[in-house]
Amino acid sequence: MSLAVALSRTLGTEVAAGSERQVGGGSINSCARFESASGPLFVKYGDASSLDMFQAEAEGLAELAKACAVRVPGVLAVSELDGVAFLALEWIDLRGAAAGSEKKLGELLAAQHRVTREKFGWHRDNTIGSTPQSNREAADWVEFLREQRLRPQLALAKSNGAGADLIDNGERLCERLDRFFSSYRPAPSLLHGDLWGGNWSSDANGQPVLFDPAVYFGDREADLAMTRLFGGFGASFYSAYQSAWPVDAGAASRVTLYNLYHVLNHFNLFGGGYLRQALGMSQRLLAELK
Repeated sequence: MSLAVALSRTLGTEVAAGSERQVGGGSINSCARFESASGPLFVKYGDASSLDMFQAEAEGLAELAKACAVRVPGVLAVSELDGVAFLALEWIDLRGAAAGSEKKLGELLAAQHRVTREKFGWHRDNTIGSTPQSNREAADWVEFLREQRLRPQLALAKSNGAGADLIDNGERLCERLDRFFSSYRPAPSLLHGDLWGGNWSSDANGQPVLFDPAVYFGDREADLAMTRLFGGFGASFYSAYQSAWPVDAGAASRVTLYNLYHVLNHFNLFGGGYLRQALGMSQRLLAELK
């Protein structure tokens, strides 16, 4: 069965055979535009093993949509037929970072982060890139950060050949994490979870759009910290966020801590210089604790 036929059956609308056009959208799965009787579709697809990842992404987009803050693509279908898993989303004409869109993103992200729950984590696990991400709920943020974020990445790094220096540094950090939160008690905020510059854009009206989430409820500073990786966001984004909801005075001291998770994940996914970067970050963090 062709993917167009599978989409037609699942969506209940005709998807034109031969209309598939490959588009950018990530390095993990294939992404394409399809033409349907109801309008264009953005479709991610892969083998059957991708279904759980797609289901988690669909639930994450739905969670973000409920916040009524930053726009996200609407979920049209997520399914698997004849060994092909797919996620069909609303097609949005993305125009890049339009003038003023970063400012709007800062304002709206603060509104999204005001959506909170009692516990950190989420009702299901998902992925960060293609790495499994555990979201087992916890009442204590330090426990969640240590057990569901840093230690799993350190264990993967060890299995991927990281040296004892990084693993030992990481464990020492885990044992002393509470030192970074001596006077700060974050609320469990609704996070995008993978908020780097490649996972947002703006629509034809200049409104910001978020996609490719790794949703969970955590410290909002974790989202903000990741915006400073891989080039960072513009000054208007940070000033707008700060005006809407000022961050804790000690937020800057935790940026490297939160980004260590993502750099470890990049080492586990891609290897290379991320190992050296993670080691340097762990050394700087331990030095701050002396």
